[in-house]
Amino acid sequence: MRAFITGVTGFAGSHLAEHLLECGDEVLGSSHRGQWNCDVPEAVQHSVSKFTWDLTTAADQTICRVVHDFQPEVVFHLAAISVPSECGTTEPTPLALASNVGGTQAIIELCRSLTIRPRVLLASSCHVYAPVSIESPVVAEDAPVDPARSYGKTKLLAEQEIQRAIETDKLDAIVARSFQHTGPRQSHRMILPDWIRQFTLSDDEPIRVGSLDTYLDLTDVRDICRGYRQLSVDGKRGNVYNVGSGICRRSGDLLEVIQQCAGSQREVIELEPGRRQHPIADISLLTQQTGWKSEIPLEQTVADTLNYWRETHLREEGMDS
Repeated sequence: MRAFITGVTGFAGSHLAEHLLECGDEVLGSSHRGQWNCDVPEAVQHSVSKFTWDLTTAADQTICRVVHDFQPEVVFHLAAISVPSECGTTEPTPLALASNVGGTQAIIELCRSLTIRPRVLLASSCHVYAPVSIESPVVAEDAPVDPARSYGKTKLLAEQEIQRAIETDKLDAIVARSFQHTGPRQSHRMILPDWIRQFTLSDDEPIRVGSLDTYLDLTDVRDICRGYRQLSVDGKRGNVYNVGSGICRRSGDLLEVIQQCAGSQREVIELEPGRRQHPIADISLLTQQTGWKSEIPLEQTVADTLNYWRETHLREEGMDS
C-alpha cells in the first residue's frame, strides 16, 4: 500500500507511520512543522518522506506534484488541532475552523486534482456525539450527534465536508470516529501521560488529578492505528465507524494501575471531584466488517508509557547536567 498521512509527525501520525512501515507499506507524510520529535524511532524518520504543509492553505503546485508523483492509494487525514482545550470552549476559534475544517477541504481539493483518486480516511472523534447519560453511555454510529464543545463541532463539520464530497464528487472516503487513545509519545496535556509524568518528576509529591470519577473509553494508540489501516482496506465507502475499546474505564482505576506499575502509592489531590461520563464505543460495525478489536491490555499501555516518560526524564536530566 502507498499511504499519505497528514499530521505524520504528530502523536497518532507517527504511530500510524510506524505501523504501516511494519506492514510493508510505503509512506509519504506532511505536517505543519515538518519536523520529527526526537523520540520517534530513527527507522521511521529515515523511511518516511515528508514535507511541510500548513493545511489552513490550499496545496500549492509543489505539494500537488509531490503527492501526484507518489500516487497514494490511501490518504489518512489525521492533521488537526487535536487538543480540545485549544479549539475554544463552546464556539470554535478561527484557527480551529481553519485547521480542522479548512484542512479537510484542502485534502478533498488535493484528491480531486489527482489522476488516480485515493481512498480517504478522516480521523474524526467521539466528541461529535451528543452528551450521554450515566445510565446509557454506549453509542453506535447512528447515535445523535450534537457536540457540546468546540473541538467536537469542528470534527462534525469536517465529517460533513467529507460526506458532501462522497455524494457530489464520488470521493471514496470513510470516517473513523476514534475514541480517546493514549500511549508512549503522547503530550502530557492528556490524562494518562499527565499523571504518569508526575510520578517520574518526583518520588514523594502528591499527584494532582482532575476527577477520579471520569468514565471513558480509553484505547492504546497502537491499536487505534491498526484499526485505521484495517478500515482503509476493508471499510465500506461512505460509512462511519467507531474506533475504540468498547470498555468503560474509571479514571480512578486508571490511577490505581499507574501506581501499581510505578510501585508507588502516592497522596492524590482531586481538583475537580464529581462524576463525568464520556461516550463508550459500540464497535459492532467495525468488528463485523474488519475483524478488528483492541488487543493491547491497559496494563501494557501504562507500563510502556511509564517507561517512555522515565526515559524522557533521564534525557532531560542529562541535558541539564
